[in-house]
Amino acid sequence: MVEHLNIPTPAGIFDAIAAGPETGRPVLLLHGFPQSSSTWDHQVDVLGAQGYRAVAPDQRGYSPGVRPDGAANYGMGELVGDVLAMADELGWPVFDLVGHDWGAAVGWWTAADHPDRLRSLTAVSTPHPAALSAAIRTDEDQHARSAYMSEWRNSNTEQRMLDNEGEALRRIFDWKVLPSKVDEYVRRLSEPGAMTAALNWYRAGRAGGRIDKVSVPTMYVWSTEDAAFGSAAAFDTENWVTGPYHFQMVEDVSHWIPDEASELMTSLLLAHLSVR
Repeated sequence: MVEHLNIPTPAGIFDAIAAGPETGRPVLLLHGFPQSSSTWDHQVDVLGAQGYRAVAPDQRGYSPGVRPDGAANYGMGELVGDVLAMADELGWPVFDLVGHDWGAAVGWWTAADHPDRLRSLTAVSTPHPAALSAAIRTDEDQHARSAYMSEWRNSNTEQRMLDNEGEALRRIFDWKVLPSKVDEYVRRLSEPGAMTAALNWYRAGRAGGRIDKVSVPTMYVWSTEDAAFGSAAAFDTENWVTGPYHFQMVEDVSHWIPDEASELMTSLLLAHLSVR
């Protein structure tokens, strides 16, 4: 049975969903934009039933209790710090980390900078940041795909996305996600300050410094119909992982893998965790 948690940290209180015994192997699942912890409903439920302790938080800006003003408060250092602070509060010295979209980006940086804290990494959709940066510079297709990142930094993006009951925000999902889930995402991001906080992840700019290669056991899941991330960065990601690596390409699925192909995503995750 899925529970609702509050996780207090120095930055504030994170809302989360969780399942499984307190003594189970810990798994932290991070959502992306423009979603919430409920992205992982299916995975949390099944992981919990399999004896894992699965926790999926609403990340910084999405949890009302951690919604600071100003883009500078949404840099990668703060986001990785949130992951470690939540794990500390949960009593997890070592844990498995799973992330989709922005959650995967946070996962890559956490794995690169704090490999001692992770048993494994599962990154969904978003490639290794260095592979993505290289592809944006050298691959015309990826450069075009990534243009939205600059557009979303504009000051009028909040109003444009939320006007007409979130019509533009809903279109992002391209009718690949259940309407009830999209309704929930739109409702959450319509809370006061929530959309600005979510967009501040883009406005905070690139993380400082060069990201290292990842040494922890890693699975990267990429879908062929992903509109945001093309094959150049996806295939190059293996060059940025020095530990055991598994690349899983999913055919005919969009960017929204955990929602659109929830059962497949869960089976891939269970298989990855079972050998680590």
